[in-house]
Amino acid sequence: MQLDKVSLAESHAFTPFFLDYIQEHDNLKPFYGRFPRPENFKAQIEEKEQSFPVENRKVLVDSLRKQYEGLKLSSVLEDNISKLEQSKTFTVTTGHQLNIFTGPMFFVFKIVTVINTCKRLKEQYPDYNFVPVYWMASEDHDYEEIKYFKLYGKKYTWETEQKGAVGRFNTKGLEKLATEIPGENPIFKTAYTKQKTLAAAGRYYVNELFGSMGVVTIDADNGALKAEFKKVIREDIIDQITKPIVDKTNNALEQLGYKPQVFCRDINFFHLDNNGRNRLEKEGEGYKVVDTDLIFSKSDLESKIENQPEQFSPNVILRPLYQEMVLPNIAYVGGPAEVIYWLQLKEVFIHFKTPFPILMPRNFGMIVDHEVSRKFGKTGLALKDLFEEKNIIFNHWVLANTSHNLRTTSEQKAAGRIFEELKSRASTIDTTLSTFVAAAQKRNNTDLEKIEKKMMRAEKRLHTDRLRQIEAVKDILFPNGSLQERTDSFLNFYHKDPEFIERLAKLFDPFDFQFNILSYTE
Repeated sequence: MQLDKVSLAESHAFTPFFLDYIQEHDNLKPFYGRFPRPENFKAQIEEKEQSFPVENRKVLVDSLRKQYEGLKLSSVLEDNISKLEQSKTFTVTTGHQLNIFTGPMFFVFKIVTVINTCKRLKEQYPDYNFVPVYWMASEDHDYEEIKYFKLYGKKYTWETEQKGAVGRFNTKGLEKLATEIPGENPIFKTAYTKQKTLAAAGRYYVNELFGSMGVVTIDADNGALKAEFKKVIREDIIDQITKPIVDKTNNALEQLGYKPQVFCRDINFFHLDNNGRNRLEKEGEGYKVVDTDLIFSKSDLESKIENQPEQFSPNVILRPLYQEMVLPNIAYVGGPAEVIYWLQLKEVFIHFKTPFPILMPRNFGMIVDHEVSRKFGKTGLALKDLFEEKNIIFNHWVLANTSHNLRTTSEQKAAGRIFEELKSRASTIDTTLSTFVAAAQKRNNTDLEKIEKKMMRAEKRLHTDRLRQIEAVKDILFPNGSLQERTDSFLNFYHKDPEFIERLAKLFDPFDFQFNILSYTE
């Protein structure tokens, strides 16, 4: 596999907000603690070591062992879970939705980034242990976003009438889908046949794919873990302290010209049970569960928080804090949107006296298989050219491969000199004539541009076959105009290359914030 890189800015796929973060613009520094460089982790480790209670480690390990019951664990994974009880062990975490069959390819990229970050940190800080963690978004109720995936250009959808937290969904119907999709898929067939819930199936296939690399999967839909979060639940629901903090940060970002990714509610928790995951709202002196008949008095709700914390599920604003309070975590690996919304939350962490983690952008990448690599090699284009719009790519190729002069730049410059002379002469006769000459110059330039465009179109017709080949490559690597990693399944490549994940792990550098292009070569 050959590795090439393109700067994230040249990919035209990322917002200025995110690019400013990875370029360490000064105006964003107040919104995070430490930038993701290996040397910055020493202070992060020390801060977390001092603040993370020993008893939390025991609760965490006990919870993980219960969640992994019945699964075969690698020795590396067993060791990692045990090490989490030790004060010198820390986690690097990524989170993701419970997409069926892992969803888009960047899910794999996220986990590989976490694995490689832990390896690099172990090399730099050998006295400490670093455990890669995948945080399942098992409490999310975004079924519409997770119910499909795309394989070999075809969309496969799981239809179910279930509602509520998706991690609790029964996997019925997925076992049939696993037999219908192309290729050999024993991992997913077993996951969706033998495991009863979507969360259990997710834990199974992540264990099969990444367990040998020591990746720990955690399901935070857990009473013991939620018990450590009761103070936050109470302060957000009863005291409603979160919104003013986040709103202040959002205002500060907006004044700098940045658009916040998420917005805070007065109450940032859902009521969670087997009937659904529904928002909590204050109503008069009491509280109601939206879209249900449930109503609680203040005292009832306080009692519920104390005795049944598992029935409260944080939204996007407070899920990050929950994660950092139950894990000995030092860094969070996320995509562009995730990094941005984490930048909105630092002051919430300060309020609850919890260290704000280092924000690691995940690795970004594109995979070019043998056939596409062969076709692209014939075009003479640079890899970075592929990130442009089709018409720009076509124009670039035609200009580089034509024997004709298709530009009218020199003619426009020559005409410009003539019109400037005419304006000067005309204005000595009547100053109003200069406006007339300027208008004539503009019409002339427009006509010359039209001639240039017609010559370009005529030249393109002479190279129809080659341009069609370029378009085919572009469409494969950017399905529906989107980045491949955000659309296609990793199975597109894993089926043919069982070592696909190991190759990514060897080639991706978690601290090099560029776009990776990995090409299979002959």
